[in-house]
Amino acid sequence: MYFLLANLAFLDIWYSSITAPKMLVDFFVERKIISFGGCIAQLFFLHFVGASEMFLLTVMAFDRYAAICRPLHYATIMNRRLCCILVALSWIGGFIHSVIQVALIVRLPFCGPNELDSYFCDITQVVRIACANTFPEELVMIFSSGLISVVCFIALLMSYAFLLAMLKKHSGSGESTSRAMSTCYSHITIVVLMFGPSIYIYARPFDAFSLDKVVSVFHTVIFPLLNPIIYTLRNKEVKTAVRKLVNRYIFCKEK
Repeated sequence: MYFLLANLAFLDIWYSSITAPKMLVDFFVERKIISFGGCIAQLFFLHFVGASEMFLLTVMAFDRYAAICRPLHYATIMNRRLCCILVALSWIGGFIHSVIQVALIVRLPFCGPNELDSYFCDITQVVRIACANTFPEELVMIFSSGLISVVCFIALLMSYAFLLAMLKKHSGSGESTSRAMSTCYSHITIVVLMFGPSIYIYARPFDAFSLDKVVSVFHTVIFPLLNPIIYTLRNKEVKTAVRKLVNRYIFCKEK
């Protein structure tokens, strides 16, 4: 579980670093400009890391299934080799998904004015400024980005509902059951916060709505910052480790 959490933390750091630095720089300049190459790079990494994180959350659901439903075989099932393979497949899936999005965007004609009504480049914004009929491209993007979000979201909710039902059925196990349920609730919270905005952005026609910018800021900046907080507050081992660090480096220095 902690190997997968480490990968999730790395993806969160990378995800928030794709758009936040450029946004912070733009706060202090009058003309907010990004090159076409920079826009495509931002779009590519946004979907690469975002899709990889979605696939990784699906892997983490399988990890919880193995830990809860096959506890005696957990170490054998979720060995380091399988974990590395599943993480690599998550990254490969994200890469393929992102390449499809970029391939659809770069072939579109842009006549100008090339002004985006957003603080970062995304397919929903770039498609709107193309001077061509983009209905086929939008349809493919909705089916790729939107369908991935919806299918993964439903599958994850169903899997965690099954796991929680299993845990409540065997609720007499005591502390181990309580810890497993706490971990599942953490995962469910992350899944809802990750897939809710993603479904809102990509699983519909790319028309402009008043909530678009708010949801985009939450999805790309705030959500990655919430992940470590949520896991820390609901994980006994992490809270104990943080408490030891605080006692060692802060209270010891005061003494």
